[in-house]
Amino acid sequence: MKTLQDHRNSAAERHHSLERRRFLKGLGVCLALPAFESLLPRGLLAASTSAGALGATAATTATGAPLRMAYMVVPNGIIPASWWPTGYDKDFELNATMKSLVNVKDKMQILGGLADSPANAGGDGGGDHGRGGGTFLTAVRCKKTQGADIHAGISVDQVAAQAVGHLTPYASLQLSCDTVQNAGNCDSGYSCVYQHNISWSSPTTPLSPETNPRLLFERLFGSGAPAERRQNMILRQQQQHSILDFVSNQTRSVEKELSVRDNQKLDEFLTSVREIEQRIQRAEQAVNQRPDPGIAAPAPGIPASFTEYVRLNLDMMHLAFLTDSTRIASFIFAGEGNNRDFTEIGVREGHHYCTHHGNDPDKIAKTCVIDNFYVTQLAYFLEKMANSKDVDGKSLLDNSMIMYGSAHADGNRHTHENLPIILAGGGGGTLTTGRYLTYKSAPIANMYLSMLDRMGVPKVDRFGDSTDRLQIA
Repeated sequence: MKTLQDHRNSAAERHHSLERRRFLKGLGVCLALPAFESLLPRGLLAASTSAGALGATAATTATGAPLRMAYMVVPNGIIPASWWPTGYDKDFELNATMKSLVNVKDKMQILGGLADSPANAGGDGGGDHGRGGGTFLTAVRCKKTQGADIHAGISVDQVAAQAVGHLTPYASLQLSCDTVQNAGNCDSGYSCVYQHNISWSSPTTPLSPETNPRLLFERLFGSGAPAERRQNMILRQQQQHSILDFVSNQTRSVEKELSVRDNQKLDEFLTSVREIEQRIQRAEQAVNQRPDPGIAAPAPGIPASFTEYVRLNLDMMHLAFLTDSTRIASFIFAGEGNNRDFTEIGVREGHHYCTHHGNDPDKIAKTCVIDNFYVTQLAYFLEKMANSKDVDGKSLLDNSMIMYGSAHADGNRHTHENLPIILAGGGGGTLTTGRYLTYKSAPIANMYLSMLDRMGVPKVDRFGDSTDRLQIA
């Protein structure tokens, strides 16, 4: 439990962190800007560099740049034969599913042998998708119930958020490209809440992810309470204004203070914000232009194309990290057990249906297409992070820890050992990348402990079913 002094220290750290930030503010707009070298106090990065090694400063690299953490989760496992690389350590070749990651191969680690043992059946029988969703980031067995008496554990992202979230406007972000169901029976007696939420602030409190890109955009770049943000959004739409129109005078003022290189960075940032805004507007307009398909239409702001939906949310997570709006995020591509079809990439059958292939070559091939689709979206995000410069001159990816994986290994057999896990990013210089490692049946919670150490989270001796720290340096 935090003492009064702990709360005072957190408040002081938050004030200091936000004091160094620059915002553009206008009517209903509060646009956090990326960090610019021209605006940093002299000697700040040098002072941070000499401050010490791993864990010296919460959620901060040795150079003084923000350290970011994200957990990106896909459902239903993978086809193992097409996933695992050949070779070992630094001498490895990507398998078919991961070919799209070739441009960031040297920026990530592929980790084998990690297990989510709390997701195994034990005496609870069926319900692997419910258990997998509830245990993947908590490493704690969730209670089998379809009622209100849900119980899991605090998720790793929220352990970090509770320790360092005061440094940013948002302690953490939760995003999803799926619907959210928090009641009812979704899997053999397990509440739907387990499959649709991976972030938990307490054993009984899931943090429901934002699924609507428009609402996420307004949350990141609007100002005021939710009701005020909605009214301001409606006003802008009626006047056909961009969010940037309301901060144009301040933008010109900031430009005068920046170096040539930082002005270029500002221009790229504002262009990205405007592009995202236009993509959301197109999705909103398309809802009214589509013929009635006889099924429920996506909510305004959600693109009809799943690829565009995923990338729109990924782009906003990238901007949230770039502007230091948060340093912690979780991202659900789709909830456990999801049976979305992938007609837009040639697979008319549902994902969950295909994963239970029973060794049918056609279903295996279609599952591989879906596996490849998800990894391609990961590659899109990682390349965007790698191409974005941070305040210390390194890339956002260098100063991040991005985990990608699934609570299932072989979706056909519902296995939870040897999970498909990628840990991308340099962790601010604390991770060794460009390698493929395997461990001997280690709990995935061991990796979470090592990540929490790097985020500067104090006094975490054990997390879930952890047995030790995982050697990922």
